[in-house]
Amino acid sequence: MTSSSSHGRHDRPEPLRKASRAESAQARRDLRTWRTKKYAMVLAGVPIVAIALAGYALASPGRWHHHQPTSAACATASATAGQSSTSTTAAAGGTTSSSAASPSSTSAVSASATGTTAGTSTGTGTASSGTTMSTTATTAAGTGTTTTAAGTGTSTTAAAGTGTTTTTAAGTGTSTTAASTTAAATTGATCANTTAAATTTASATATTVAAATPNPNCTLVVPANPLSAQGLATPYQFVATNAAMGACHEANVNQSAFVQATIYDPATGALSVYDPLVIDQGTTAAAAPVVPTLPAGAVVGIWFGFNATNLTLQDSGGSLASGNCVNGLGASVFGQFADCNAAAFFSAVNQGIAAGKVTVPNPGTAVDGQPCLTTRNFGLIDQDQSDNVTTSYLATANGQTAQNNAANMATLTGATTLANPSDNALLDVFVDPALHCTPWTAPNLGNGGAAATSIALDEIQANAFPANPTALVPENDPMALVNGAFSSQKTNLYRAGVDQSALPAGVSPAVYCGDMDSIQSARLQQDVNLLINQTSPSAAAASNLFTFLAMRLQQSFGNLNCQNFGLANPVSSLATNGAGVVVGAVFAQQTNAVTAGAGNPAEKCVTITNATAQAACALAAVGANTSPTPTPTMTATPRPSGDMHHRSGHHW
Repeated sequence: MTSSSSHGRHDRPEPLRKASRAESAQARRDLRTWRTKKYAMVLAGVPIVAIALAGYALASPGRWHHHQPTSAACATASATAGQSSTSTTAAAGGTTSSSAASPSSTSAVSASATGTTAGTSTGTGTASSGTTMSTTATTAAGTGTTTTAAGTGTSTTAAAGTGTTTTTAAGTGTSTTAASTTAAATTGATCANTTAAATTTASATATTVAAATPNPNCTLVVPANPLSAQGLATPYQFVATNAAMGACHEANVNQSAFVQATIYDPATGALSVYDPLVIDQGTTAAAAPVVPTLPAGAVVGIWFGFNATNLTLQDSGGSLASGNCVNGLGASVFGQFADCNAAAFFSAVNQGIAAGKVTVPNPGTAVDGQPCLTTRNFGLIDQDQSDNVTTSYLATANGQTAQNNAANMATLTGATTLANPSDNALLDVFVDPALHCTPWTAPNLGNGGAAATSIALDEIQANAFPANPTALVPENDPMALVNGAFSSQKTNLYRAGVDQSALPAGVSPAVYCGDMDSIQSARLQQDVNLLINQTSPSAAAASNLFTFLAMRLQQSFGNLNCQNFGLANPVSSLATNGAGVVVGAVFAQQTNAVTAGAGNPAEKCVTITNATAQAACALAAVGANTSPTPTPTMTATPRPSGDMHHRSGHHW
């Protein structure tokens, strides 16, 4: 650490200069990569306190927290006239990404295997459905449309001069590949633009463009009277914000949107949870949603999560106004987050707490002797804290969706589980169990009263038992920016949606970075023996929970531009194996573990000053090598009915 921070200061630095268009685009790519990793998470059912996961699919270790990049990708091109071709594989979730730009003090070493470079691979990638996906566009005379079976990847072959060819893997997380033809003749295969279209050219008179990544910008049509029982039970309609960028499919885990409601009964102080369903526009649910029974005078809050980049809420019969919905500041949406009636909900609950009607459980003490973490603890937060939800859905082979409850799991055999990687799920499903802590739950009205977590419960608890210092959404949170610049108004709108005090409460962006830097790096190292043998939220991104959290911290530092405040990245090196999986981490300042165990095997490398050599040392320390290894499946794994605690293929 190059500096320490004083806590509780409200001084604010001079705003960062407004980023150039190129810098803003790169920042968005970095942010989306991280979220793609935070995205594609596949949770299994949650009928009891321990929320089970079927699989959290994250992208390559470029940036974990919830936004997909719009970086260019090249599809394999094969032209009949012998033109040269290029190829780049979409990384875990159909997007081409590279590691988030790190400050000069950070380094990552990746295997230099045949056909592989750091952050980018060639040939094939792994589709979110768990199968190997070949993103290939071939121009050849005489062929028409090739479609793929449900559950597989997609491949498009377009005939020169034909019209439009589209293939879709029904009901899976696979991306949709569309090919369109123009009349102009060109030569040579070229890379796609930021929509990830791969362009190939034949000697014929056509150019075929195939979309290599799913549309990152989607819209949810909010049903009428969203805060009522019938409104909660009416499926939200999922559709592309701009159809020209491609379709949006809820069953594609790289695009999936999620809705979560928490209900408060002012008369009794009781809280409950309900997960409204999302379906593709123009389709029907695989099973009719449960209509919840709400208490008289119930106060309902609704929150949204998204596995891609920008989620827009669309009105239906005055639903946005009646639901008091907040999507961002004007045309500047938050991104993966939105809420309806959240401020009113939290106000009512806080009144109930003050009146003694609501009892918020103490998070307790972890096995390391320190307080259990919350969503506002600098030991856990990342560059966009308090976002996304803990909702999960079931998806059938034909792309229909249903609520993830015991009844549907019993009847929709073979369905996959779709989930929303989030800070809340990371805490509730992975970190809490590792530290021997227990998340707060409430009855799920859509699942027979089974215990369920929610973003609202996590934030209420974090507010009732504040950490010292307390992490509140900072102005440099990527979701709080407007055109790359700080916005106190947008920051306050976001804060209101997660029960946080408006600015100037909290700390400045500089202090936020410093606290994250010092507190989280120390806590991770103190808890290394509790984390290193725990399942990684994404086996495709990191080998265990410790390396995952270290990777997440390193990337959050860059995504918050903490280097602009004179700080050094607390994670000086990440070591990756031949599959691009982070297997080792070196921290710039060492802290001793507080529980018994072997500790961090890579800590001995901290004295090596050369970044590349340090990462190579870390790789050797964990017994890894740079030879190609099988890429872990990043998928929504089919789960047999009744398997409510299946925990394979986890995300964070």
